Amino acid sequence: MSAVLTRLPDDTAERLKSRAQALAAWDTENRFRTLAVQGDVQQALAILDRLDAGGK
Repeated sequence: MSAVLTRLPDDTAERLKSRAQALAAWDTENRFRTLAVQGDVQQALAILDRLDAGGK
């Protein structure tokens, strides 16, 4: 296995990190909404608890 490392300028790395966080938040919200619509209240509340705790 091999790896390729690329050095990004700081501003580019920060933008990429910000977009990754936004994508994760969007995905979490969509998952929550899907579980809520399906009536799986316990799983939906567990996601909210993790978000409140700052976990992933």
